[in-house]
Amino acid sequence: MAAQIKERTTRPVVKETEELDGNMLTMTSTGSTLLDLAITGGRKRGGGIPGGIFVEVFGPNSSGKTTLLCEIGGNVQLAGGDTQYHDPEARLNTEFARMFGYNIDPKNYWTPDVVPEVFSNVRGWKPAPKNPNAVNGIFADSLAALSTHLEMDKEEGDKMGQRRAKEFSEQLRRTCRVITKKNYLMVCSNQIRENVTGYGPQFQSPGGWAIGFYASLRLRAGNPKQIPLNKTYNGKVITSIIGIETEFFVHKSSVWKPYHSAPVYMLFDYGIDDIRGNLQYIKDYTGATTYVIGGTKLASSMEHSIALIEKRGLIEDLREEVINLWEDIEKKFEQKRIPKH
Repeated sequence: MAAQIKERTTRPVVKETEELDGNMLTMTSTGSTLLDLAITGGRKRGGGIPGGIFVEVFGPNSSGKTTLLCEIGGNVQLAGGDTQYHDPEARLNTEFARMFGYNIDPKNYWTPDVVPEVFSNVRGWKPAPKNPNAVNGIFADSLAALSTHLEMDKEEGDKMGQRRAKEFSEQLRRTCRVITKKNYLMVCSNQIRENVTGYGPQFQSPGGWAIGFYASLRLRAGNPKQIPLNKTYNGKVITSIIGIETEFFVHKSSVWKPYHSAPVYMLFDYGIDDIRGNLQYIKDYTGATTYVIGGTKLASSMEHSIALIEKRGLIEDLREEVINLWEDIEKKFEQKRIPKH
């Protein structure tokens, strides 16, 4: 099947700005309405990720972390921002990224070996955004693949295994101020180590404690579920896996409330399928027996309903209906207390 290049002209990927402590705040979309809402839906209508922060996305293999980074990168570019991409594993195919709407400039693409390479590039970067007011994005996939000079240059390596954690701590101390001051959005993927000892946090990502400490936002990807599609050929029903569904959990947040979560649907040849996620959300939380928009029935199958939404130009209407429904549900949990002061 030929790869389908995603067109990014059907919905806003950068939210309008708001006045916050005297500064203008710009939100960048993850590509998923539900994930945007889980991150900052109560802070700004529609949610998203604010600039000026360091974000860690961690989770198991094949859970969609790279796809999420590419989607965010494409949205930064669409808003007129510049980007740089660090690929320690040297495995990102530029066509793969472009399929999800992210065009990687070779001048801003690196395959670093050691921790300091990434962060020195961030501190010395001179982005050239098309929109001077846009957020510029920095992406690294993944932090777990970065090494140290001690490990790379010496035959015996890093016997104590502690140098990498120290370097992350050193580099993040120096770099996070720059990220905030220059309003960069730095999003890094990481692997996961599940703690089975019973001591400390249940989930820990590689690289030491500094990564989680300095991250203003940590998103944990759950175990992916397959998305099957059935087709009939010569009277025989054939099933193919067309993508995955991954639940993303707001594991830590300094930008709004933590512990929200959102299902994100990703198709192998398309990326994040926001229409699919929004249709399923409305069906699940309105008690509808089929897929609907504005109370009007679409079709009994997801695929036909998606086609109708696209054909009728109802993508933004669907998104607005999801935001309204999400906000209505959130109101049920408001704590109405008198001010402390």
